[in-house]
Amino acid sequence: MKVSKEKEDLRGMGTEELKTKVDSLRKELFSLRLNATTAHVKDYSQFNKLRRKIARGLTFLNNMTREQ
Repeated sequence: MKVSKEKEDLRGMGTEELKTKVDSLRKELFSLRLNATTAHVKDYSQFNKLRRKIARGLTFLNNMTREQ
C-alpha cells in the first residue's frame, strides 16, 4: 500500500523534481554506506529500500522524458 502512494507522488512530480528526488536518494544511500563502514547500521534492509526507490524514480523519469 505504501508503494502505491510513493508511485502516485512520483507521477505528480515534474522532471526537475524527479531529478532532485533521485539525487537526494543517492546522497542518502551514500551516507548510509559510509555509516555502514564506520559505524553499526541498525537496519540493513534500508539499502534495498533505497535502491528500489532510486530505480523507481529513474523509471518514472525515463518515462517522462520519452513522452516529451
